[in-house]
Amino acid sequence: MKNYRTPFLVLVALNALLLAGLGAWWWRARRAAPVPGSQPAGASATQVTESGAAPPAQAASAPAAETGAAAPALAPIQLSPQRLQSIGVTTGTVKRQTIHDDIRVVGNVVVDEQKQAYVQTRFSGWIQQVYANANYQYVRKGQPLFTIYSQDLVTTEREYLLAKQNEQVLASSTVPGAASGAKSLVGAALERLRQWDLPKREIARLERTGKVEQYLTVDSPATGFITERNALPNMYVDPSTRLYTVADFSTVWANAEVFQNDLGRVRVGEPATLTVDSYPGRTFYGRVDFINPTVDMTTRTAQVRLVFSNPALLLRPGMFVNVDLEIPMGWQIVVPATAVFQAGTQQLAFLYRGGGYIEPVNVTVGPQVGDVYIVLKGLKPGQRIVTSANFLIDSESQLQAAIGSFLPPPSAPAAAGGGAGTAQYQIQFSSIPTPPAKGANNFEVKLTDAKGQPVAGADVQVLFYMPGMPAMGMAAQRAQFTLAEKGAGDYEGPGNLPSSGDWQVTIVARRAGQVIATKQLSGSTGGGM
Repeated sequence: MKNYRTPFLVLVALNALLLAGLGAWWWRARRAAPVPGSQPAGASATQVTESGAAPPAQAASAPAAETGAAAPALAPIQLSPQRLQSIGVTTGTVKRQTIHDDIRVVGNVVVDEQKQAYVQTRFSGWIQQVYANANYQYVRKGQPLFTIYSQDLVTTEREYLLAKQNEQVLASSTVPGAASGAKSLVGAALERLRQWDLPKREIARLERTGKVEQYLTVDSPATGFITERNALPNMYVDPSTRLYTVADFSTVWANAEVFQNDLGRVRVGEPATLTVDSYPGRTFYGRVDFINPTVDMTTRTAQVRLVFSNPALLLRPGMFVNVDLEIPMGWQIVVPATAVFQAGTQQLAFLYRGGGYIEPVNVTVGPQVGDVYIVLKGLKPGQRIVTSANFLIDSESQLQAAIGSFLPPPSAPAAAGGGAGTAQYQIQFSSIPTPPAKGANNFEVKLTDAKGQPVAGADVQVLFYMPGMPAMGMAAQRAQFTLAEKGAGDYEGPGNLPSSGDWQVTIVARRAGQVIATKQLSGSTGGGM
């Protein structure tokens, strides 16, 4: 026991030290964690620089909170008639109408397999004379193809004639069963000829003449073109030999390659049209006949079989064709395709309320059909929406969301303007250097009233805002500075811009907590990225 006591005590001591160290680390981490809502130590009270974050007061009313570059915060905006005209804003109406989608694909014309016929014999023999002696020769149903000699067929025909003679001789016999037996032999021989697919005309000739023909003429079973020929003079054939393939081209198939994303909209029986470069201006009408249950692993397409009438034989197997599948989609809510703005993971539309008041809304759209989108959620028929300049309006909406914490939002619809009291004061803005650059700058604001007299005792803030570009993975940037009063209506203060680019500048002047003047500018800053 003495040998194990010392290591045991050492192990206990080490564990105690380890627990003490973990406890001290946890206590320091807990004390270093910032209290929610508090300002970190060392932060400037006159300068706040953010990237891609909306003010808390505005984020609740925005369609979606801005997280990184995916979903920038937006707010309603109000533009003057001059501004609407300068950026080219046009409007449209949300409609409900019958929609037909078109799926345009390519394909190839093939033979209608249901209109093919094979020529084979059910007995062995030797071909003598061949009448249809070329591939793609046109033949009609009942037209002679070749003659054949078969020893088995000749023997059976003789047995049939002999049975007919015996039937006549024994018809008046008084021997019980003789007449019926002779009659059954005739029936058995006749049935054997029928099983060998002997033409009815040949059986009628045999009964009429009572003579056996050495050579049997085989006719075409269908009308069409010979697409395969194996019949040659003096050739021995048996029931397994395929001598001819006859295809009717009055109806053809077209195998269209449809991408897997469109397969869910294709239905059997729906109409389809076909065009081919060989006949400009000519359209062929058909229908969907079958949808292949498998998808090609390489092209990610499935074959859709279409049936087309081809009485003039203009469509030829092997032709490369263009196929248009018309897909009825019923009554749908639609908007012009230009009215939907793709903002990262968001789909936006801008409602026009009148008087220059524009409100962003989240929408969910379905497939694009021609020049319209099907709207699944977010809009109602009859609403007016913006159909152009969406990118500029999105930028204005992001700017309004960014400054919404200290600038009153538009309350509308009302006439566009600067708000009550703003026309009584004038703001002049300048910077050193001019124009501002990335990094350190000094900003100056001259605040005067309507008579040009300096205005003192105001709180002046300058906000630089650059809208995000989610498609390029760039988040919105925001830099806010508070200027100090220098006297005689002059306000100055330093500011550090995080990057160069096209900034939108908003100057807001307050007195006694009320906004007395605002001014918005835009410009580019230098200094590199």
